[in-house]
Amino acid sequence: MMHSGTVPLPTAGTTVEIRYRRLGRPTETYRQEVLESGPRGIVTFQSRTPIDAPLTVADRTILEPGSPVIWFTFPRAWHDIGLFHLAHGTCTGLYANILTPVEFTSRHCWETTDLSLDIWVPRQGAAHLLDEAELADAEASGLATSERAERARREADSLMDGLAAGNWPPPLVREWSLARVDGLRRDWYC
Repeated sequence: MMHSGTVPLPTAGTTVEIRYRRLGRPTETYRQEVLESGPRGIVTFQSRTPIDAPLTVADRTILEPGSPVIWFTFPRAWHDIGLFHLAHGTCTGLYANILTPVEFTSRHCWETTDLSLDIWVPRQGAAHLLDEAELADAEASGLATSERAERARREADSLMDGLAAGNWPPPLVREWSLARVDGLRRDWYC
């Protein structure tokens, strides 16, 4: 399968390197296993999240250091989605990063820039739009152009509207769980 007619997308069972830029911060590189790759999106797995402290929303821990995350990347989309878990495996909800569409630089490497805004959808309760002040600060300081900041806001609004209408997240996200990941990985290594 090709993306934009030039670079083949990664294939299941391989590893990708993701160069992740955040506005005003150094680029970070993540390595993740590709679980599925096709026209609906690319599913990758990060077995241990490399964060130093728990991530919280509304005083609830949504991600802990070393927690597993199932990631969903959609070519040409202005967001990705992470299915978040606690370290012992309990799913806490989904997290959407608003970002630039992924640039596939090779079959095993891609790049993107995080545009600050995030959406948190807990397993129970209301969704939260996060980091609006961070995007406003990036825009005010020139780290994000007004056009790019407005595009990020439109994407976040569109996702929140889709969530309210019941047509977001896409079905692919609902098809994955840690149990499915574990079963698939056992098949690959046994």
